[in-house]
Amino acid sequence: MQTETNSHAAQPQLWQAQLPGRPLSGLTVLVVEDSRIASEAMRLLCLRSGARIRRADSLRTAMRHLQTYRPSVVIVDMGLPDGNGADLIGKIRALGTQSPVVLAISGNPDTEDAALAAGAAGFMIKPIENLAVFQQTLLAALPSHELPKGLRVLPNDIVAPDKTALRQDLTHVAQVLAAAEDGEAIGYIARFLTGVARSAHDAKLAEAAAALARDHQAGRGVATDLTRISGLVHDRLAAVASA
Repeated sequence: MQTETNSHAAQPQLWQAQLPGRPLSGLTVLVVEDSRIASEAMRLLCLRSGARIRRADSLRTAMRHLQTYRPSVVIVDMGLPDGNGADLIGKIRALGTQSPVVLAISGNPDTEDAALAAGAAGFMIKPIENLAVFQQTLLAALPSHELPKGLRVLPNDIVAPDKTALRQDLTHVAQVLAAAEDGEAIGYIARFLTGVARSAHDAKLAEAAAALARDHQAGRGVATDLTRISGLVHDRLAAVASA
């Protein structure tokens, strides 16, 4: 007599069934990031690694996602338009054993201590564009029972987001600059622009953002910094438009 095979028992777990070169197959990653160029890099890295991605651009949107979906990993930018990423990390970790793995990202390495103190399992500094580094960081943060089996070839690939994402970020900065009236807006401009400049490998823009952050934190006048940044942003917008 022929016996039927239990198809459910025969099916491998998601990690065991991963595709070659896709060590994050089966994972859903929620990226909480307001920069388009940074989130586009994340999208490409997740795609190349086999993970599904969902995106949120603020603390509020991230909380809505977390109430609806159950991501395996949440990657949180430390500087968001409606608050500090450390606050979101703390809220996620407060979920206890049901909480996803949380990693932090930032263009400012000085925020690493705050991210880890809030409960992040790891920290990535922008730009995040190396496929091997991205995969290793996520795999290192996962529980041991969820890790893929066997040896893995480390890809030496670099992702390059489309220039459209950079144009969107620069346009956003220009709009915020035009409406900036208080210290909170100036602080956000400095944080956001630092990450964008690092992701775009724009040393001059990064230095201008750092100068704005220093003067703002020291309580000095920032009119000169803002004028300089405005000129640089419009120059970059013109360059991207003509490319």
